[in-house]
Amino acid sequence: MFLYGGAVLPELRKDAVTGTWVIVAAERSKRPHDFNLQGHHLKHNDCIFCYGNENKTPPEVLAWRPLGGEPNTPGWTVRAFPNKFPAVTVQGAPDCRETPDGNIMTAVGAHEVIVDCPDHSVSFGQLSDRQAELVIQALVERFRVLSRNPMVRYIQVFKNCGTAAGSSIEHVHWQLISVPVVPENVLRETAGAEKYREKHGVCGYCRMISGQGTGGERVIETGADFVVFSPFASRFPYETWILPRRHEADFRGIGDKELTSLGRILRKTVGRIEQALDYPPYNIVLHSAPLDKGYRDYHWHLEIMPRLSVAAGFELGTGVFINPVAPEISAAVLREADPGMRQEPVRKGGN
Repeated sequence: MFLYGGAVLPELRKDAVTGTWVIVAAERSKRPHDFNLQGHHLKHNDCIFCYGNENKTPPEVLAWRPLGGEPNTPGWTVRAFPNKFPAVTVQGAPDCRETPDGNIMTAVGAHEVIVDCPDHSVSFGQLSDRQAELVIQALVERFRVLSRNPMVRYIQVFKNCGTAAGSSIEHVHWQLISVPVVPENVLRETAGAEKYREKHGVCGYCRMISGQGTGGERVIETGADFVVFSPFASRFPYETWILPRRHEADFRGIGDKELTSLGRILRKTVGRIEQALDYPPYNIVLHSAPLDKGYRDYHWHLEIMPRLSVAAGFELGTGVFINPVAPEISAAVLREADPGMRQEPVRKGGN
């Protein structure tokens, strides 16, 4: 147990056999919820992310204010601040010690929230393309800032939408968590990218893009800068990937034109999912190279995973997912969905 000023700090623990890291963060159990235990939506009068409640969050670290104004006041379009109940801590140092059960260290890092817009009732797919671009700008800016800390080895950007996807606050937002270790899943993926290039002489992700063409059966949308498709080995029904056409391992390397394109195509893709699947719970995760070395064979991308099925005993025991919807069918459904509709989502089971 690590203490700082009498408080128990979050811990990173590494299993001695599997090498898997976990974060033990007891303070996370105190965070507020917009939903009851059945997942029903509660009234959002006291949502700390809403316009006018800026004093209920930690001081902002970024805000887009088109008309100017003082920090931590209304007038913002996108706003970022430290998570009030972080999974990691800015206190202490990542000193690792070995125990008979595995390694343990203070979970040093940053945990930030980026609120997509002031309106509590708007989904990401209902944003304007310009607003989605501003959100991506904020993500890139905070990613770059957090990466300057020499203790940080990996940054995870993600969005949880809905209780089944792990969200406790309904107001549309993203999160960033930086950690002083490279997670096992990331190491496995980057190693796979390196082996693929060694065997085939080309980036595996670049080959995915070229293999999709413009009329492939798993293609959802193509653009000058990005390709949207259902991956061949989809783990979840309607799992969707967005890959940049230009080979780049690190999210920090995104260009200005790509940033604008990403905001637009991500908004459209989420809009398709919302319309086709009636506003399902979903996760979006960024896959980017670790910060500690080049990983030139890797290729950053976004993965969107609607949570329409539950990982049960077989999946948890084997790591092999059972997907009841073929990716070719998923892509066909999403291609036909209208990404531009702005109907109000139905808040099922709540008030």
